[in-house]
Amino acid sequence: MTKSERKYKYIYGPVFSRRLGKSLGIDLIPFKVCSYDCIYCQLGRTKTKTALRKEYVPSEEVLKEIEQKLNETSDFDFITFAGSGEPTLHSNLGNLIEQIKKLTKKKVAVLTNGSLFYLKEVQEALLNADLVIPSLDAGSKDTFLKVNRPISSITFEEMIEGLISFSEIFKGDLWLEIMLVKGFNDTFEEIKLMSQIASKIKPKKIQLNTVVRPPTEKFATALSFEELSKITQYFSIETEIIGARDNRMNIETPFLNEELAERILAICRRRPVTIEDISKGLSVKPAEVVKALTNLLNKKKIEKKFNNGKTFYRTITEK
Repeated sequence: MTKSERKYKYIYGPVFSRRLGKSLGIDLIPFKVCSYDCIYCQLGRTKTKTALRKEYVPSEEVLKEIEQKLNETSDFDFITFAGSGEPTLHSNLGNLIEQIKKLTKKKVAVLTNGSLFYLKEVQEALLNADLVIPSLDAGSKDTFLKVNRPISSITFEEMIEGLISFSEIFKGDLWLEIMLVKGFNDTFEEIKLMSQIASKIKPKKIQLNTVVRPPTEKFATALSFEELSKITQYFSIETEIIGARDNRMNIETPFLNEELAERILAICRRRPVTIEDISKGLSVKPAEVVKALTNLLNKKKIEKKFNNGKTFYRTITEK
């Protein structure tokens, strides 16, 4: 691994994204600092539940890393604010987006739970993004509390009003992700309410998702593709099901063993991933990924998790 690669603390990838192709990730928030504690979260329980906005990581360091990465490669489609916590909690998010737009013509995306859109400062921070994807996981207050488990200062009504008001001023692309959990928010009544809310938000499209990666709570289980397909008919807006994408891979990037292991670890720290995720994200042959994963498993740096018949790999966290 090169010395420059070791310096990356706040960015990761490029990694393969089911929605955005190859994405260079930016992680502005410490691990599991969030305004929600969702039952389906792939990263585990929220360690610090908060709605406090502040500069959690130094903005100047983030920009230095992005500039460095841009000098090394342009082989990605989006620069994406996502990572280990809720990105809109970072108080300098708006300025960071603005500065990145000066550095590159790459599109900037923000993946967010949408909980803080009722704050005018958050709406203004996102106005220069090319794509914003907030979540909507409930059509009623009771379901909101059961699925998202928000910090008490955030109300369902405020969250919804924030999403609607942001959609009225945002000029970029707005997609809406709906995460469905079997037995929680997949009833006809709940879907109908979410459809009504979505019609007020007016996103460019809706993405139906379900529990694919190992969730925080074992009782959070997935809907089948057939069940998701039936649900799409209840939305008047273009609706797609998020699933495995058969993107063409360019398997030609050579890595030293140590460098490949470190890149895999960087991805596994952010989310549980499959061999296919790593192979596509790093443009490395699956066989090479398997070798590196086996070595990391033997060194007890990562662990296996199983969900819906698939094997996921993630870094070992403190119990």
